[in-house]
Amino acid sequence: MGSVLHGSARTTPRLRAELQASKESSPALAARYGLNVKTVRKWRKRMTTADAPMGPKAPKSTVLTPAEEAIVVAFRQKTLLPLDDVLGCLRETIPKLSRSALHRCLQRHGISRLPVEETTEKRKRFKTYEIGYVHIDSCELRHADGKLVMFLAIDRVSKFTYVEFHDKAGKMAGAAFLRSVVAVFPYKIHTVLTDNGMAFADLPKYRDGSGGSPGGHIFGRVCDEHKIEHRLTKPYHPWTNGQAERMNRTIKDATVKVYHYDHLESLKAHVLAFVTAYNFAKHLKALRWRTPYQVICETWTKTPSIFKIDPHQLIPGPHT
Repeated sequence: MGSVLHGSARTTPRLRAELQASKESSPALAARYGLNVKTVRKWRKRMTTADAPMGPKAPKSTVLTPAEEAIVVAFRQKTLLPLDDVLGCLRETIPKLSRSALHRCLQRHGISRLPVEETTEKRKRFKTYEIGYVHIDSCELRHADGKLVMFLAIDRVSKFTYVEFHDKAGKMAGAAFLRSVVAVFPYKIHTVLTDNGMAFADLPKYRDGSGGSPGGHIFGRVCDEHKIEHRLTKPYHPWTNGQAERMNRTIKDATVKVYHYDHLESLKAHVLAFVTAYNFAKHLKALRWRTPYQVICETWTKTPSIFKIDPHQLIPGPHT
């Protein structure tokens, strides 16, 4: 099979070999073969008759260092996580990492697509639940004037989010927050998932077999009042409540980590404004690019029996 010549080549491998073997001068050879003198000299200097590679050189990252690329490649090969999950895990380690830079890095190393067998074996989808499965968690928002305890509730299905601020993360604050969640969510909540913090459950040694306590934790009693199943995460496994943990981080990334606030009230106002925008204007990939509010309205159309109010009443007004 013959070699493929460069598109603008004026010589063939046989002619190039003749030029290299000839003892005549370059001008004489150029005149004989009808070539440019520079072309003759170029081929007489070379040791081969093949065209030099003229395509683009191997691309290099303009964002990541070689060490950072090695981290990305090793993490992808070890975990076999999807692109967005890799980005979420490595963004704190490599702050300048963007989704496009990550995709180009994976393409350069030939690992932009996961193997089919690995995808089917290791990537399992979460169990499907009906709307009303709520993850609850708390975190601290630090400010120069002090700190705030933010309780957060996010629905596993609709991603609808509600936050509330308290001075302490005690059991009374946890119970008060749950009552607020029940009142704010327009539909029936059937399950609540929390960690093992004191705001949500007693210490393991004081619990009975069902996860409560002989006297009954007040958070559990509020669940019983509203016929809500209370589930606890496995101790030392915070990723079990990952949706709440991730939403806490999303709120922090959008507020306290990038803005300075004159006082705690301005911090509260910004967090509440962000959550409102998230619920009514943020199109989420997990919801097939719909907003949480759109998912709630679609569910209300299909199964209105689980709703306490018409969700269209939730639309924020001009003074919200």
